[in-house]
Amino acid sequence: MYLIYAPEGQDEQRFKYNPRRGLLSVEREDIERRTGKDYAEFTQAVLKGNSLCRRALLFVFLRRQHQKLRWEDVDFEWDELKLEYSKQEWERMRDDAKENLHGDQLAAALATFEKHIADAIDDDEEAGKAQLPVAD
Repeated sequence: MYLIYAPEGQDEQRFKYNPRRGLLSVEREDIERRTGKDYAEFTQAVLKGNSLCRRALLFVFLRRQHQKLRWEDVDFEWDELKLEYSKQEWERMRDDAKENLHGDQLAAALATFEKHIADAIDDDEEAGKAQLPVAD
């Protein structure tokens, strides 16, 4: 999954986000303090569009580039920040749908997944091992 930050008038920044790997414990703990959610709740809230959680995630990634960045400096318009699944993550969700849905529901879901798979970034690192984008 990717967190994409595209502030108006600036170059787009793309951050690889895997809730299970890639964030250090100090970063996860900072996220928990700032959001008031444990890390598992946080990962679900990011997917659901929780603005505070997405801000905290963006803060972590931007602070890696700018170590003196302050929380107050991270502010964005809603359409400047989005999440994007990798091709492998969409394929995993499609496979899960095949196991859990039937009939018209399955047909509609498969059509949606195929469209997203065609447009998604192929993440070679996750080939064959993509998991659902939440931490347990």
